Amino acid sequence: MKNVYIETLGCQMNKSDSERIAGILSHFGYIETNNEKNADLLIINTCSIRQLSADKAYSQLGVWGKRKKTNPEIKIAICGCVAQQDKEKIKKRAPYIDLIFGTHNIYELPELIKRVENGEKVCSITNKPYIADQNNFKIIRKPSVNAWIPIIEGCNNFCTYCVVPFTRGRERSRNPEEILKEAQNIIKEGFKEITLLGQNVDSYGKDLNDNNITLANLLRKMNSLEGDFRIRFVTSYPSDITDDLIDAVGECEKVCKYFHIPMQSGNSRILKEMNRHYTKEQYYEIVSKIRSRFPDVAITSDFIAGFPGETEEEFQDTLNAIEELKLDYSNTAAYSPREFTKAGKMIDKFLPEEVKYERLERLNEKNREMCLKSNEKFINKKMRVLVENKTEKNGKITLNSRADNNKIVHFESDKINIGDFAYVKVTKAQTWCLYGEPV
Repeated sequence: MKNVYIETLGCQMNKSDSERIAGILSHFGYIETNNEKNADLLIINTCSIRQLSADKAYSQLGVWGKRKKTNPEIKIAICGCVAQQDKEKIKKRAPYIDLIFGTHNIYELPELIKRVENGEKVCSITNKPYIADQNNFKIIRKPSVNAWIPIIEGCNNFCTYCVVPFTRGRERSRNPEEILKEAQNIIKEGFKEITLLGQNVDSYGKDLNDNNITLANLLRKMNSLEGDFRIRFVTSYPSDITDDLIDAVGECEKVCKYFHIPMQSGNSRILKEMNRHYTKEQYYEIVSKIRSRFPDVAITSDFIAGFPGETEEEFQDTLNAIEELKLDYSNTAAYSPREFTKAGKMIDKFLPEEVKYERLERLNEKNREMCLKSNEKFINKKMRVLVENKTEKNGKITLNSRADNNKIVHFESDKINIGDFAYVKVTKAQTWCLYGEPV
C-alpha cells in the first residue's frame, strides 16, 4: 500500500473532483493521508479563477520540488484548472513533476498512474472529456455530514473575465438516473446534506435534449428519496432561474431555501462589458420574486471590484445594489486578469492596483454591514439547523451548525450530536454567525 496526499484549492467542484481522484487511486493501492510528509504521491488540485490561486499552486509545487531532491522516489502530480490551462508553463517551471492531467482526464487516471509508476513523465490534457464508466470507481468522501454531487460541468456563457469555459469546457449534464443512484448511496452512508454542483447549476439538462430533464424536476425526484436529509444547489446563473425552479424549491420540503446568485456588478453597462446576460433591473426582479415567495430565504452573491473601465459612479452602483437587495452575504474579489479571456486583453482599461484594492475594501465593508443586518433579523426566531461539528473549551461543548438558509449557528448542548437536525432559538447575532439555544 502507498500513501497519497491531495491538496485541493478552489471551489466545491474541485473538492468533489479530489474525492473522485482518491477513489480511483484506491483501486491501485493508494490510501489517502492527511500528512504530506508520509506521502508517496503528492497531488495538487488547482484553481485558476484568480492569479492568487494559481500563484499558491506554483508555490506549493516549489516546496514539493525541494523535497523530491532529497527523496527522488516521491511522485508529484498537478491537476485541475491550472493544469488544464498552463501545461507548457508547468513543464518549464517545474520539470520535476511526474504527472500533469487536466479537468477532462480524471477518469483516465488508471492508465496515467501505471505509466508514472513505470518511470514515465506524463502529461495528459485534452479539450474533450475522457469517456469512462464512472460507476466503476468508488468515491472516497471526507468524514462529514455534507456530500457533493456534480450534476453539470463546464460553462457556455463566456463571461469576459472568466476562464471556466477554457478550463472546464462547455456544459455537460450527467444522466439523472446516475445522479439519483449516487444520492441514494450518499444517504445510505449517513450523510445528511447533499449539495448539487455546477458552474451554472440551473442550466442542468439543457444539453440532453429532453425538456423533462431540468434542475427543478431533479430536485423533485431527489426530494422523494427516503431518508432524513436536506438538499442544496450551487451556483445559480441569474437569468437561468425559472419560475418552475422557484416553485420546486417551494414544493420540496428537503430543499433548502437558499440561493447563491452571483451578480458581479450592480451596473448594467459593466454587466454588458462582462458579457453577463441580464441587466441590473432583471437581477432585482429575480431577487424580488424569490424573497416574496420565501420570507426567511438567504440570497448570497459574488462581486468583482475594479473591472476594466469601471468608473467610481459605476462602482457605487454595486455598493447600492448590495444594500438595496439586502444580500445576506457576498464573495468579493478585485479584478484579476486571466489568460485567454476578453477582459484580460483590455489592457488600456485596466485600473491601478491601488484603486482596485481600495474599492475592494469598501466592498468588503458594505458586505460586513449587510451580513450583520441580515443576521440581526433572526434574533428571537426559531431555526432548523444541522450540526456539522463541535468544539470543546473549559468543559463546555459548542455545537457548530448550519441553518437551512445557510446561516451558521453556534449553540451549547451535551444532548445533541454531530449529524443531528435540531431547532435553535437565536439569541445573539454577529457579523458572520448567530448564537442560540436549543428548543
